[in-house]
Amino acid sequence: MRKNLGPRPYIFPMPVLIVGSYDENGVPDAMNAAWGMVCDMNKVAITLSADHKTVKNILKTGDFTVSMATEDTIVPCDYVGIVSANSEPRKLEKSGFTITKGEFVNAPVINELPLTLECELECYDTETEILIGAIKNVSADESILTDGKIDFEKFKPITYDPANHNYIALGRIVGKAFSDGRNIK
Repeated sequence: MRKNLGPRPYIFPMPVLIVGSYDENGVPDAMNAAWGMVCDMNKVAITLSADHKTVKNILKTGDFTVSMATEDTIVPCDYVGIVSANSEPRKLEKSGFTITKGEFVNAPVINELPLTLECELECYDTETEILIGAIKNVSADESILTDGKIDFEKFKPITYDPANHNYIALGRIVGKAFSDGRNIK
């Protein structure tokens, strides 16, 4: 028997995204955002309220980065989600993260997060609060690569459980995409 839970944002897994930006003075900022996804082969969509300092920065500069939180970075990734740069301008510095300027966009790459999408703002809808960015480059630290491809056992990205407010590690490989369904054919 099924139980109705009402309208909830229960999509699993929900990636833990860290969105980085610079303000108009070049001060870096980052925030934790779980409501994001790819929306085309070279675009990301993230729901972010306009009152976030990160959104204000992106609207001014037009650039941002998106990285995924990992098992090894839970504490600083959670910190940048619970502290606002509107009230703590040194938030990114206090998190312990270090940054390098993006090669393809004017936004910070967080060195401790091994996979980063460098994005250019395509649009932001103030009514829906959906931000869409065009991916200009993806960079990966060599430590998470095997034969030039991302190795999830090395990468160790985490997901957010909106039902219980937990971070969850991704598990083992259980099938092969675009292949296993052929057994039904």
